[in-house]
Amino acid sequence: MKLFTRHLSEDDELIAGCIAGKRDMQRRLYNKYAARMMAVCLRYAKTSFEAEDVLQEGFVKVFGNIQNFKRDCPIEFWIRRIMVNTALKQHRQKMHVSSVAEVEQVEKHPEEEFIFSNYAFEELLDMVHQLAPRYQLVFNLYAIEGYSHKEIAAQLDISEGTSKSQYSRARAILKEMIETKEKKYNERIIR
Repeated sequence: MKLFTRHLSEDDELIAGCIAGKRDMQRRLYNKYAARMMAVCLRYAKTSFEAEDVLQEGFVKVFGNIQNFKRDCPIEFWIRRIMVNTALKQHRQKMHVSSVAEVEQVEKHPEEEFIFSNYAFEELLDMVHQLAPRYQLVFNLYAIEGYSHKEIAAQLDISEGTSKSQYSRARAILKEMIETKEKKYNERIIR
């Protein structure tokens, strides 16, 4: 009779090692996901130093709570959610966010697609960082992380309508920034 043994995936092995408190497994998990999570943190922080703080605090939470990981999603998604929540917590603690008036009715605009592929990550990040703090948060959570407006409203303690309004305004501002940048570029080419 042949016994079948299940081979652990790399992530399963890393998770088990982290739960056991093995530093080498924690280092390997960190090294595997740190760069991707830093990109997430950079979207929410104003500086790379703030992003590094969020990343470090986030991984402390990951290692402190990894035994609670239910394995109902990939570990990367779970870590990403911790990073986003850590960034939001830091935002609430360190930034005095000027509140934007609540708007219950969002003006309906046809969804216009504007192309980001012509821009480097750093350029896009710079544009997003130029948004007002609430617009930046809502834009990142909705457009990048895939949260619903209902989830964003709960996270930021605002109404769903305000989330939709702030996202719409953020898109309009970013579109304007892109159009201005393209206009300047085209003017240089014509000269």
